Amino acid sequence: MSIKNVRLEVMQFLDNKVDEFVDKFLIPIETIWQPSDFLPDSQSDTFFEDVKEIQEIAKDLPYDFWVAMVGDTITEEALPTYESWLMDVEGIDNVERNGWSRWIRQWTSEENRHGDLLNKYLYLSGRVNMREVEITTQHLIADGFDIGTGRDPYKNFVYTSFQELATYVSHNRVSQIAKDYGDKKLAKVCKLIAGDEMRHHHAYCEFVDQIFKVDPSEMMLAFQYMMKQKITMPAVFLRESGEKIGVAFEQFSNSAQKLGVYTANDYVDIMQKLIDKWQIDKIGNLTDEAEKARDYLMKLPGRMAKISERLVLPDENYIFKWVQPALVK
Repeated sequence: MSIKNVRLEVMQFLDNKVDEFVDKFLIPIETIWQPSDFLPDSQSDTFFEDVKEIQEIAKDLPYDFWVAMVGDTITEEALPTYESWLMDVEGIDNVERNGWSRWIRQWTSEENRHGDLLNKYLYLSGRVNMREVEITTQHLIADGFDIGTGRDPYKNFVYTSFQELATYVSHNRVSQIAKDYGDKKLAKVCKLIAGDEMRHHHAYCEFVDQIFKVDPSEMMLAFQYMMKQKITMPAVFLRESGEKIGVAFEQFSNSAQKLGVYTANDYVDIMQKLIDKWQIDKIGNLTDEAEKARDYLMKLPGRMAKISERLVLPDENYIFKWVQPALVK
């Protein structure tokens, strides 16, 4: 049987468990929080006073913080791209609406709240150029993305396991910075979003764990493949108005590294967490090729840590069109 057919067979086998995954890792729409729960009520007599309070507190937050906020917001708002990509993965059938397509739709609906909430907060804060933010968001959705997984479900689930934990780290750090500057409401918002990301991380890790039980060698090879080529962030094609793809993302990554929102050390740490979570050292019944892949994976965090120690960031600060330094400290 071909590798593709084996993957389809495994996905069909696990499809019977998707309802269980939905109940365990997703929250019913009627009970989960919504963006309006944490924003000024436009129907309230105190709406303008509440907005003014947000804007006064926002003045104390520094330039790099707003760059991180905008980057996180744009990444979350590109959800249509991520959903359309995952719907094309082998074993996910939105035409017949199988269990996996149900998962993707419901996962996307939860994630969609994040961009809605952050976008509205940015708008009300008065700290950013919303038109430039909107242009970048439209570019990112129009340009799409290529995370190097193809239609392979094994590789895609490694990617989402990694990426959900990375977004947890980013939102959680932004929450802490907001708290340190006295913005308790924004800190709570980012903390809630981080909580969703962690819950989703556990879900995708569970999918990989289930695959390891039934197809260990191919899952090991898929894990090795993704770690070899490195995990590409969803916003890798990020660009500002009038700019080419690549410039804004590189500068945003440098800014996030300097601020400590997401660093090279975090990348290595997430890699090690996945190795530990899936107990890579204990998986049996591997082919010779998969055994070599396991050896490579076990040594990789140490090698990557040494590389990250040599990382040198540029001294100069890039000025994004999203945020005017004159408007913030």
